[in-house]
Amino acid sequence: MADDTKLQDFLQELLRRGGSDLLLVHGVAASIRKNGEVEKIGDAPLDGSEIESLIQPILTPVAAGQYDAVQIADSSYRIAGVGRFRINLHRERGHAAATIRALPMKVPALGELGLPVEVGNLAGLRRGLVLIGGAAGAGKSSTLAALVNEINQRDARHIVTIEDPVEYEHAHMRSVIEQVEVGSDAPDFPTALRAALRQAPDVLVVGEMRDPESMAIAVSAAETGHLVLSTLHTTDVASAVSRISDSFPVERQSTIRQELAMAISAVLTQILLPSRKGGRVPAVELLMIGYGARQHIRHNALQHLNQEITMTKGKGSITLEESLARLVKGGHLEREEAIEFAVHPDELKSRLRGLG
Repeated sequence: MADDTKLQDFLQELLRRGGSDLLLVHGVAASIRKNGEVEKIGDAPLDGSEIESLIQPILTPVAAGQYDAVQIADSSYRIAGVGRFRINLHRERGHAAATIRALPMKVPALGELGLPVEVGNLAGLRRGLVLIGGAAGAGKSSTLAALVNEINQRDARHIVTIEDPVEYEHAHMRSVIEQVEVGSDAPDFPTALRAALRQAPDVLVVGEMRDPESMAIAVSAAETGHLVLSTLHTTDVASAVSRISDSFPVERQSTIRQELAMAISAVLTQILLPSRKGGRVPAVELLMIGYGARQHIRHNALQHLNQEITMTKGKGSITLEESLARLVKGGHLEREEAIEFAVHPDELKSRLRGLG
């Protein structure tokens, strides 16, 4: 078993440089991801067996069993006085590799994330399913944590979070918060979800909906009066909705769409873009679900959800193009950069004409 001093040195360097992820890959020096770019921090290429010997000893027992069984595992790791980390150990080209993400020690406030003010309305919802979509590294977990923090500060509610692993540690404020870590507190998401519902939470937070069973439980919970917040790896509002229904067998999809149409309250998707002022800023698309959107979901006419965003602006919806235009106006993006990321470039160009 290898000494973990080398790993701790890598992780401390990750934090010192302000990186988000440590990348350990066979045949290349240890590297970090910082502001979306990769830079090397090690001197010599790593060997797969060395990576495995560094990571395996610090996996939780459940994660160690997963790695032995299927050669991939997620786990958490804490260094006293240094920080907390999320580990993914996997195989690539026949060798062990690992990605280790630094978990923030402080829960962010919504205002610190640069999100549009409309996003704050989600914390005021009392029931229903709220989906937060985006690619890996798009800031979904930070947005989710900030919404929970907003509820925690403002309302006296019972909140249960289920995560793999727990990314942000919340203090009890006006609310009482229970944080369940899959792999140490519960064997899997469905088991943790069923147990959480027996605890009568007002707010249920599912770190990520990965399987149909978890999705079905979450949708049912939202339909019966709980506020359920969760994330998905999707890039726009329509794909967030379809990801859930398409996860089920064809013969069940129509039923799930009916249930989802009743349960869903809002869909937020976001991307992180380099800011001219430093760091990265989110551009978002937010649909507050109304009658029209529910009908489109029921009839699987998801291509019409984008027009619902425009039609429900008065309820707090915001198009990606409007979000990008605000970032240009705020000096975070050049016009050309914003247009490159727009789904509807002509709409964005129209919005930008009046900015001088």
